[in-house]
Amino acid sequence: MFKVTTWKKETPEVQVSLDDLARCGARRMIVEALEAETDEYVQRLKEYRDAKDRALVTRNGYGRPRKVLVGSGEVVIEAPRVVDGREGKRFRSVVLPPYLRKSANVTEVLPLLYLKGLSTGAFGEALSALFGDEAKGLSATTITRLKKVWEAEYEAFRRRDLSQKDYVYLWADGVHLSIRLEEENLCLLVIVGVTREGDKEVVAIEDGYRESTESWASVLRDLKRRRMKAPVLAVGDGALGFWAAVRNVWPQTKESRCWVHKIANVLDKLPKRLQPQAKRLLHEIMNAPDRETFSKETNRFEAEYQAKYPKATECLLKDRKALAVHFDFPAAHWKHLRTTNPIESAFATVKLRTRVTKGAGSRTAGLMMAFKLLESAQKRWSKVHAPELVALVRDGIRFIDGVQFQEQERIAA
Repeated sequence: MFKVTTWKKETPEVQVSLDDLARCGARRMIVEALEAETDEYVQRLKEYRDAKDRALVTRNGYGRPRKVLVGSGEVVIEAPRVVDGREGKRFRSVVLPPYLRKSANVTEVLPLLYLKGLSTGAFGEALSALFGDEAKGLSATTITRLKKVWEAEYEAFRRRDLSQKDYVYLWADGVHLSIRLEEENLCLLVIVGVTREGDKEVVAIEDGYRESTESWASVLRDLKRRRMKAPVLAVGDGALGFWAAVRNVWPQTKESRCWVHKIANVLDKLPKRLQPQAKRLLHEIMNAPDRETFSKETNRFEAEYQAKYPKATECLLKDRKALAVHFDFPAAHWKHLRTTNPIESAFATVKLRTRVTKGAGSRTAGLMMAFKLLESAQKRWSKVHAPELVALVRDGIRFIDGVQFQEQERIAA
């Protein structure tokens, strides 16, 4: 509502906050969408008549006012009602389902707040700041109940059958979270895959132990036990635990190192004054258009820094082969195969290098909340570039410097 204040000179001035405007706008948009949806439904079915030639599908006023929590706060909606006289048929709004009380976006905020270290009792104040003072539906009791539901969902997720899934590419990374009531941090072992159709999906998220080989092997063996096929390529940082596990469980899977991790590790072994120049050289290597250029730029980096900073060059050269494996895959996929970005971006605020003042109350809670965070992020992931080429990779089609082998022969001819 707009609040009008009258000053001594009787000059009216409208006082309204951005939050008020957002809530008014949200309510108006929802109402308009409901009206359009209802009118379309009635108009589409206007030809259905009874024995007396009366319309079977008609509007019938409005329902009781209902409070709905959306991203801009709580709004009150009176949804249009429809009488559908057809046998076994009933109008059900897609915009505002019968029992909806809060939008999905509000629910997605909860695991993020929890992972950021907010205790259950503090949710009310935080959510009021985000969604308005009327965010009463998300009390501590509600959060506790939702946590139990999420835990059941997570258990179902980690037991699902994978025989019908075909993950051609995998990204793997370890994510470390603070645990408020324990001394030992939680190490999440996260795997995200690309299906034959080019979709990105969360494959696994488990509680590991410092990214050890046995922890990773346990995760991979479980995926194999649930009949998951060996991926063609796995992408990850240089953590030896993961790669040793991959060679043991899926020896045929090719290995690709994450360039984001590699660049950070190499620069860490150089003086700060040299890091800007070195970073440019490393990016030229990473973005090389073919293997030949990759080799030339790598040799250039070695010649530049080997004499004084052998640890930096050793860090780069030890993974030289794995850093260039993307040349054996479609060029359209290189952007995806050079980094573990899907995992990095989803956990950007809770990675080990980010200082989290507090953490989840227990390892189980942290694991389950991280699962919900990834699940929410997955809904917004787009397909990889040129998704139709993923199936070719699975089928064993050969690529040289990013170009399909048969296509290279045709160009040469």
